[in-house]
Amino acid sequence: MSDSTGCKVLATALIVAIIMGGLGFASGYLVYAVQDAATEDPISTVVVEITSPPDTDALPPSTSQSPTEAAPEPTVETQAPPTVEIPEATGTSFDLFWEAWDLIQQDFYGELPTEEEMTYGAIRGATMALDDPYTAFIEPAAAEHRRQTEGGSYEGIGAMVSMEDGNLIIVEPFEGGPADTAGLMPDDLVLQVDDTPIENMSIYEAIALILGPAGTEVRLTILREGAEPFEVTVVRDRIDIPIVEWELLPDNIGYVSMFDFSYDSTAKVAAAIEDLQAQGATALIFDLRGNPGGYLHEAVLTAGLFLPQDDVVLIERTNEDEVLLTPADYRSPEPIAADMPMVVLVNGGSASASEIVAGALQDYGRAVLIGEQTFGKGSVQLVHELSNGAELRVTKARWFTPNDHAIHGEGLAPDIVVEYTPEDAEADLDPQLDRAVEFLLTGQ
Repeated sequence: MSDSTGCKVLATALIVAIIMGGLGFASGYLVYAVQDAATEDPISTVVVEITSPPDTDALPPSTSQSPTEAAPEPTVETQAPPTVEIPEATGTSFDLFWEAWDLIQQDFYGELPTEEEMTYGAIRGATMALDDPYTAFIEPAAAEHRRQTEGGSYEGIGAMVSMEDGNLIIVEPFEGGPADTAGLMPDDLVLQVDDTPIENMSIYEAIALILGPAGTEVRLTILREGAEPFEVTVVRDRIDIPIVEWELLPDNIGYVSMFDFSYDSTAKVAAAIEDLQAQGATALIFDLRGNPGGYLHEAVLTAGLFLPQDDVVLIERTNEDEVLLTPADYRSPEPIAADMPMVVLVNGGSASASEIVAGALQDYGRAVLIGEQTFGKGSVQLVHELSNGAELRVTKARWFTPNDHAIHGEGLAPDIVVEYTPEDAEADLDPQLDRAVEFLLTGQ
């Protein structure tokens, strides 16, 4: 991110941000207006016209107080001072905003937002107008907390979440984690965190409210299909992401589970495969279920463990150009498992980098995908740290598989669909893994 090139640019940016804030405030109003109108018994609205006081000689004498009793002095609340100085007209469409905001500052009965609050609301309004949940503004405190918790471990509830249509959805609780222990389930909608409604927040702001020190409690108001909203109290804990686990299954089938595409994760997967090969593994199950993604270069390098160096792993498109990325672009070594029969396990928690790898292996016929439809997160965000410590995340590009299949908003369809139900989990069954073993043994 580059610094500001001058006061003129900074002033212009602030004006644009404040102007766009009108979108944020208007959006908030419209949301609540729609919610009121959608209730079963909406509150009636009465419009009363206020005119100047009539001639006092025409009024009948009051019967509620004695003629000798003085009327109480009316209480007058002082109006909050304006928060923003209105600039001179420039002859552009922005003048309309300033005209409207000037009237608000003159007439609004209540406390006006501070200049900082107005600016934050302005930026949020602008990002909401883009209709992209991954382009978002994060206030300084939440941004700093995110930076401190980034990496292979964090303190929170242990669940993968997404933001869809302004609602935070539990995609998948981590097995044995606080969310799982508290009874949260996939597709649960989180309506409120403690006493804060989170509808239409950015996903990053909502997550920042849920994260917190291990041992503390967070109250989540949950909406589950077929049930009334209810509260769940979750005790936060330290969540350690193991990155890679592996074991040799019967019939010389190697099993590798990858939880995250963090730095050096490809090297850990390679070490796991080499260990399994040394133990006699002749086939491989690569488990990407619940893997939310990570770094792009790690995804390309991981695909390079199974594909030739010059194979296109993904297509990345921006407004300006199109880039075909191969393992060779990241100096990948020769594949170490180019010929092992292979199954990739996926589900609704497989997202982003997971979908890049799974999509490439599927397109080339290198592996069979077994499980459930993947998440469908195929976009790239640039993270800009702003001058006050806030962050602005901006979607820069979209990803497509080698056969030009759009990942974003669609996900990947498995070659063999196998559901994993809550009843399976309670019974400690894994029908998806069982089907993968069956396929490798029978070829069907």
